[in-house]
Amino acid sequence: MTTDSKSAPDFVAPHVRSLPKSGIRDFFDIVAGRKDVISLGIGEPDFQTPWHIRERAIEAIERGATRYTSNLGTPELRQALAAYMRQSFHAEYDWQHEILVTVGVSEAFDLALRAILSPGDEVLYHEPCFVAYAPLIRMAHGVPVPVETFRKDDFRLTVAELEKKVTPRTRALLLNFPNNPTGATLDLTDTEALADFAIRHNLLVISDEVYSELTYEGGRHSMAAIPRLRDRLIFLNGFSKAWSMTGFRLGYACAPAPLTDAMMKIHQFGMMCASSISQTAGLEAVRHGDAAINEMRDSYHLRRNFVVASLNEMGLDCFMPRGAFYVFPSIQSTGLSSKEFALRLLNEYNVACVPGGAFGACGEGFLRCAYATGMEPLKEAMDRMRTFVRALAR
Repeated sequence: MTTDSKSAPDFVAPHVRSLPKSGIRDFFDIVAGRKDVISLGIGEPDFQTPWHIRERAIEAIERGATRYTSNLGTPELRQALAAYMRQSFHAEYDWQHEILVTVGVSEAFDLALRAILSPGDEVLYHEPCFVAYAPLIRMAHGVPVPVETFRKDDFRLTVAELEKKVTPRTRALLLNFPNNPTGATLDLTDTEALADFAIRHNLLVISDEVYSELTYEGGRHSMAAIPRLRDRLIFLNGFSKAWSMTGFRLGYACAPAPLTDAMMKIHQFGMMCASSISQTAGLEAVRHGDAAINEMRDSYHLRRNFVVASLNEMGLDCFMPRGAFYVFPSIQSTGLSSKEFALRLLNEYNVACVPGGAFGACGEGFLRCAYATGMEPLKEAMDRMRTFVRALAR
């Protein structure tokens, strides 16, 4: 016997009921099961996790290293992460009290928000952005406040736009550079200006730098490298993108001890600890994974150059992103909305991209194309897209 859904009691919390579904996943429900589709949509590396990293995970299983770890993560991994932060980000963190290993960067972000927000606190974040940011802020009973970025600025975040949105209720500033979906990065002047803004308004900064290892030109300018920001910074990073370890679900947060302790309290009751197998693999990645990062980054670099040149040649204005593995071309010249363009490209030419509007209102008129796929599929996708754009112009 089934219950009529119209008469069944509604136990869903109002703040959860109002959350939108992911614009990315909704779109790719359409793709599922279709043949001959070239997907430039999901932001997942096409590379296998390097063998030496997988081998360490296999060995951990074989020797029975499958038990709980410290809530904070294994001492060996946290020590290695402290050394990695010192070497790669020029930032000093105490591995015993200031580093927390998490189940992916998404969990780290959720922990950070729940640790710092009281109901009604506002969080500034920039759009276009990763689709999870605003929903996670809402689920922590905060108020998401989007700040627009623009093509004319290569989608960099400016203090001028932030000043328009900051209020006495603003608690934190969320940053994601290199950026998903635009591939935008910040230069040294940008990071210094954002640090000054945060200090001036007494804000905490949450910096999601999961794509930081995939920076192509201009150097890597991390918020963690700014000493005066240290007491008000939660730095987030992970293993999914740099080492192609998406399924291992492994991330980490670096923050002052009181913030790390607050995040750990939530983590210990919700997750207990990250997978011991994943932590073993992560330790191998941090200690011996530089060659793998360089190989993947060099391949992405070549693909990026090809895709940007192809899009501009077919008349879709596309700036040259300096990080991540996305391009964000404008499709405004076609006269179609982002969703119309993406659906027609999929239905008529079997190429899947994500409408820019999925990443915030200011993403409308753009399209996210991930070049985390092989060069041959990319060439075919660009050929199909070129044919589509030319057909629209007739």
